[in-house]
Order: sequence, then C-alpha cells, then structure tokens
Amino acid sequence: MDAEEFRRRGKEMIDYVADYLENIRERRVFPEVEPGYLRKLIPGEAPEEGESFENIFKDIERVIMPGVTHWHSPHFHAYFPTANSYPAIVADILSDAIGCIGFTWASSPACTELEVVVLDWLGKMLDLPESFLACSGGTGGGVIQGTASEATLVALLSARAREIFRYKQTNGHVDDGVIMSKFVAYCSDQAHSSVERAGLIASIRMRKLPTDADCSLRGQTLRDAINKDRAQGLIPIFVCATLGTTPSCAFDNVKELGTLCQGESIWMHIDAAYAGSAFICPEFRPLLDGVELAESFNFNPHKWLKVNFDCSTMWVKDSNLLTEAFNVDPLYLKHDNQGAMPDYRHWHIPLGRRFRSLKLWFVLRTYGQKELQNYIRKDVTLAHQFEGMVVADDRFEIVGKVVMGLVCFRLKNASNATNERLLKAINADGRIHMVPSEVRGVYFLRFAVCASRTTESDVSFAWDVIRELTESVLKDSDKK
Repeated sequence: MDAEEFRRRGKEMIDYVADYLENIRERRVFPEVEPGYLRKLIPGEAPEEGESFENIFKDIERVIMPGVTHWHSPHFHAYFPTANSYPAIVADILSDAIGCIGFTWASSPACTELEVVVLDWLGKMLDLPESFLACSGGTGGGVIQGTASEATLVALLSARAREIFRYKQTNGHVDDGVIMSKFVAYCSDQAHSSVERAGLIASIRMRKLPTDADCSLRGQTLRDAINKDRAQGLIPIFVCATLGTTPSCAFDNVKELGTLCQGESIWMHIDAAYAGSAFICPEFRPLLDGVELAESFNFNPHKWLKVNFDCSTMWVKDSNLLTEAFNVDPLYLKHDNQGAMPDYRHWHIPLGRRFRSLKLWFVLRTYGQKELQNYIRKDVTLAHQFEGMVVADDRFEIVGKVVMGLVCFRLKNASNATNERLLKAINADGRIHMVPSEVRGVYFLRFAVCASRTTESDVSFAWDVIRELTESVLKDSDKK
C-alpha cells in the first residue's frame, strides 16, 4: 500500500467508521455467535501472497462484526462506559502515524511535554491540590497510565519500595523478602478485583475490609484492622480508597481514611476510575474532598470523558517515590537533559509508551470544559430518568443510591434466582445488554448509561424491554 492507496483506503475506513457509529442502533448490541465461530470463517494459516485491500475490507462485516459487542450502542448498558469521540479517533491516527515510543524526553520531547501540560489542565479542571500539579514547581505531577489497574499497581509498588527503604534505615540491612513478608495493604470489600490482583503481583497481602450500609469503607474499620495487624507484628503500608465502586458506584469515606493514613504514615491511593470524570462538575466535586490527604489519585478519561481507550490519568504528590521504585538507567536510555523534564519510563511498568496525550489534548480543546460538564450532567439526568421509571413500578426496588450514571435495581420480594432469570432473558433477547452484581448476597441488575449517543428515548426503550421480559419471567415463575 503506497501513499496514494493509503489516502484512498484511509478515507474509505473513515467513512465506514462514521457510518458504523452513526447507525449503530441498527445493530444487535450483543452478538449471537458461539465460542470458536471466527476460526471457521478464515483460513488456518496466513496467506503466502498478499491479498487485495478490497477482500480485507469485505471481511470486516463477514468476520469481525458478527462477533462484536457494540459498547458504543445506546442500547449497551453493561459494565461502565468506554469513551469515544471523533476528535479522539483522529488524534489516535496522528499518534499512530508519528509512532514514537516516548520513554524519555529525548525519545520525543513533544510526547513528554504535552503530557505534562494536559495533565495539569485536567488536574485544574478537577480542582486538585497544587501539590499534584507539575506547574506548582514541586515534586508532584501527572502521568497517563494504560488502565486504573496499572495505576493501582504502580502506587502499591511505590509504597512497597518506600517502606522497604524506611525499614532498612531503622533496622539495618534485612533481605527484601523478609521485610515484605511483614507488609499488609487494605481495600474495601467493594473494591475492584484489580486491587486484589495488584496485591498478588506485588506479593503484598491485601485485606478486604467490610463496608457500612452504604457500601462505604469507614475510618474506624480501617483503624481496627491496622491495630490488629500491628499487634501481630505486621506493617501496614497501603490503602486503596475507591470513589465509585464497580458493583454499585459507592464511595469510600476518603476524609476519614486519609486522616488516618496521614497519622499512620500509610500511602493512600484513590481509585476513581469511573466516577472521576464527573468531578469536573462543581456539583460532584465534593465527592473528591479529602484527595489532599492522598499520595496518589487516578481516574479514567477513557471511561466517561470522550477519550477513547487507553487513557488512565494518575497524579502523585511526590514523583520521586515512583522514580525511585522503577529507576533502571542503562547508558542507551540516558540523555543530556535528564532531570529537566520527566522521563516517564520511570513512572510506570512498561518502557514503551504511545503518544496518548494527543487525544486528551484534542478532546479538551474540541469540547472545552463546559461541553464536557454538560455531557456528564446529561448522562446523570438519564440515569435519574431510569430510576424514576423503576420507582414507579411497584414490582421493582432500587438497590443503593443513584449518584452518577448507574442505577442498580431488582425485582422486589423475588429470589436471586428469579432476578438472574430476568437478566438472562434480557441478554438472550438481544435488544439491550446489561450485567449483574451482588452485594452481601443480594443479586441485582445494573443499568449503566454508557454510550455518548444515549438519549431519553433510548432509556425509555430499555425500560420497555425490561418490563416486557419481566412479565414473561414472572409468568413462568408463577407456573413453577
């Protein structure tokens, strides 16, 4: 493919993408294929000779689309959103074309410097304390990670490195493995599975602590756990507080947890993967109060801020704690301007990194703060619209409080099995797609406003589908 054919094929693909997104409501949101479907549609070996692009293009619809779950369909209400927008897609094209691997400032200065600046832009939109901003002149700053899972792991590994250093200062040389065997970290029993997984990878025991009636981790619960572990000779080093949990969008009490962590010299990391985008709105910003007590904070613009995957933004108060944990400095990666700007390879797990700040820059400039705020508000309003429909039907009940764009609900006075049959009927029907959750043994359905194109009519359509299938499920239950 030469430049001229690339121009032609690229325009064809742009048209295809635009048609796909603009007409996505016409596609069944969840595929009907069986596992292994794709292998039957393509040869068992790569072709000996190259094929025409026409043949490749035809196979998008024949091979790929039948097996796609359409996350950007307004009928997709599962998990949490995955963001998308035309400016972000265009920015990724430019990023792919430049193709730099921005591990140091010298490897592509623009890649590093734009990331520093737009993370300060976004941090100011969130009203983060100056200590988290590079422009403050201190040791703080932001970095784009691939996912919130990576951000949590980076924070935990940095806390581990800090505590090993502290221990050796007090106790002299001790094998790292012996020291780590004493470490313990904490999260709520509602925290994302990636937090527990970070503990497994870092070889740090992770305590999952019980939450209150609102599924919030409170300071006294953490205090009791710390006291118990210290009495057994363990060393608490890390707390992951969640703002907007995956099961029900609950919020840990960051002020209580943070005050305790500061007093105990424990690293508190805040995971706001989904809900963090909403904090650009003044009415939701109080949910982030207490962030000044944290060592690190993370959320995913690639969930709810029109920036397509992957773009997970993380801020730290003291970047030295990251660079000291991950600094390996071979001669071939050194350059004459080290220290003048961040070398982001010291801020995360991988060495290589894409020019991800371009899409954040494009999105922030295209929409501006006001339009992004209105977009968040629109989705929250739609969630409350759905909540009102659920409340008006005496067969259902709301589970938890509706704060963001997630509504948790279930059939009232019905067994978990009946609610599970309802969800299976909804997904088998295929007109909308949802997933369940369970808290303290109670099974419920999650309705998330996900696609940027979701409207009031889409929410009403989803409720009509749910009511229709509910009648069928309840009739079958009565027969049994």
